[in-house]
Amino acid sequence: MLNSKINVGIIGCGNISSIYIENLQKFEHVNLVALSDLQLEKARLQADKYNVPIIYTPEELLNDKGIDIVVNLTTPEAHYAVSEQILLSHKHVYVEKPLTIEKEDAQKLITLARQNNVRIGCAPDTFLGGAIQTARELIEKGAIGKPIAAHAFMLCHGHESWHPAPHFYYKHGGGPLFDMGPYYLTALINLIGPVRRVAAMANITFPERTITSKPNFGATIHVETPTHINGVLEFENGAIGNLVTSFDIWHTKLPCIEIYGTEGTMMVPDPNGYNGVIQIKKKGEKEWKDQPITFGYTDNSRGIGVSDMAHAIIYGEKHRANEEVAFHVLDIMHSILDAADKGRHINLASTCEKPKLMDHTKNLVE
Repeated sequence: MLNSKINVGIIGCGNISSIYIENLQKFEHVNLVALSDLQLEKARLQADKYNVPIIYTPEELLNDKGIDIVVNLTTPEAHYAVSEQILLSHKHVYVEKPLTIEKEDAQKLITLARQNNVRIGCAPDTFLGGAIQTARELIEKGAIGKPIAAHAFMLCHGHESWHPAPHFYYKHGGGPLFDMGPYYLTALINLIGPVRRVAAMANITFPERTITSKPNFGATIHVETPTHINGVLEFENGAIGNLVTSFDIWHTKLPCIEIYGTEGTMMVPDPNGYNGVIQIKKKGEKEWKDQPITFGYTDNSRGIGVSDMAHAIIYGEKHRANEEVAFHVLDIMHSILDAADKGRHINLASTCEKPKLMDHTKNLVE
């Protein structure tokens, strides 16, 4: 009989760990057994709060042969080094976005995982939520005809007004594209398909930023990466998309995502969430019509990608938030910045399959 539970440990007990810990204790195929952090007190506080039985140093967690999946919730600059150690320990890894900062490091991880016969999963998993899954099914059923174009906008004025340590967001590997782009690109890949080539323009509007959040109130950040990026995406199916990500915009009324088809237009909710209102207006119609959400996971279901990965391991299937999608997203983001820097189109070297739809009939929550 197949084992119905996969033992999971977490490395990295910062702010984002709370929702992972809470949700991973609910999913059917996941048994969260241990927490770890370089600062053990962080792990201890979270373990006490959420009744997780074991506190480990990272080395102790990797040496525990009973743990099958390690969730890597470290900061992006540590993703590669920590994920590499997890894979060398012959454990599956699920890592927060992005997969790595550099493409070369991501390729090394993928090769290492295949050599050791283990899996890589990668956030975001928001595309597995009810809203994006419903939008995907509507598109596949022809609700707006054939997709021919898309617009996606992530516009804000950055994180220095609220984040306690916003410096990274303005360094190499940060910026609005690497910070929020994975949500939008993963959703677009799921809705339309992989990208063939890109073009772009980018700018640093404010070379210096003043932090107005605590504990670094008044400190100055010297910006090193573009903070307003306009990317043009040519999808493999011929559709053309536009992705604008910015930390330079004070206010906006633009939608998060619109998909344009031969028979109508679909408004898709925020891809950084699991729920929201989907609207469709078909040719000849006067009003937008709300579409009912027909898939589950409409609450904050962060960690569903881990659960889906555990389910896939048990049943020998392909998990949805997989390394092929994550690497293609990373390739697109680097290519957008390269295109802006070089002033030319960049052809993508990578591709991926659209992850299969979630199953209406299965519930991965206990």
